[in-house]
Amino acid sequence: MSNKLFQGLIYQMKEAVDRNIGIIDEKGVIVACSQLTRIGETHREILEELSYNFDTLTWDGYTYRPIGSHARIEFVVFVEGQDETAKSIAALLSISFSNIKTLYDEKYDKTNFIKNIILDNILPGDIYIKSKELHFDNEVNRVVFLIRFQNKGDVIPFDVIQNMFPDKGRDYVISVGESDIVLVKELKNMTDSKNIEIFAKNIVDTVSSEFYMKVVVGIGSVVSSIKDLARSYKDAQVALEVGRVFDTEKSIINYENLGIGRLIYQLPTTLCEMFLQEVFKRGSLESLDRETLMTIQAFFDNNLNVSETARKLFVHRNTLVYRLEKIKKLTGLDLREFDNAITFKVALMVKKYLISKSTLY
Repeated sequence: MSNKLFQGLIYQMKEAVDRNIGIIDEKGVIVACSQLTRIGETHREILEELSYNFDTLTWDGYTYRPIGSHARIEFVVFVEGQDETAKSIAALLSISFSNIKTLYDEKYDKTNFIKNIILDNILPGDIYIKSKELHFDNEVNRVVFLIRFQNKGDVIPFDVIQNMFPDKGRDYVISVGESDIVLVKELKNMTDSKNIEIFAKNIVDTVSSEFYMKVVVGIGSVVSSIKDLARSYKDAQVALEVGRVFDTEKSIINYENLGIGRLIYQLPTTLCEMFLQEVFKRGSLESLDRETLMTIQAFFDNNLNVSETARKLFVHRNTLVYRLEKIKKLTGLDLREFDNAITFKVALMVKKYLISKSTLY
């Protein structure tokens, strides 16, 4: 935010308000004041007091009023005096400064510009015009990370991620919900492109070890044009949704590695139900008990290798063969045959998808 803008507004108000007035930034520093000698003074104690009680504060002959929210104080206006008139002036100043800050952010703030792009709040034709106005580099590889905090802690999710990626000129941190934070990361070179999942792992590990909070990260597709950031964001959303259904144990889900899950997620439920009815004409998934389903999963995990699966399950090879024969009788599918195994695997995923849909509605 340009402090010159604040100082200009104070100069305009100076004659109308026969009192010393000014504004303090989020670090506790006076950045604009009608008494020029006070610019640069630090008053962190004011921020600390307002963080406990987000309201008008009278302190040492001055009245202070915060701008922002209880979670994050952006600025504090102050007026000389502790009377009702000072409180009224402080209220008017906070409205004026809030409005001018909003107008400035909409026009000059790059993070706000990126937010409008990913949320489709700007026309495609205006993107390039605005990017030139902001001297924004259009043709750079970038990727969107959607970071979802799954439990609440004492810290604010936005602040956690912002502190991890402080380079506001290259990486943009945006709050898109109470628990969802978007990180738009610039990829400087090919090494960065290869290390996308390492960046995500660092986020998960840091949040877990330092803040004792659990997050899941959806990674969008890499894009080279700024107008495609909205697509990368949507891909990251899909990654989280598909991961919630098919990869519940994973904390990092990359859109480009979703495989069959992405295809199934886009299918209508009626088509999925028809598919299950056709596959299991002789029986249904419900006829398979927990032990049988665990055997099937282990068989898939071991690449349809009977001997290896039997070893992992600590059962005799003949016992596993017997179970596979039982599955064949119940469903009509012999999992030892590759085509049948693929059909069964997809059917299990379709069933998971339908269950997830039923729990949502």
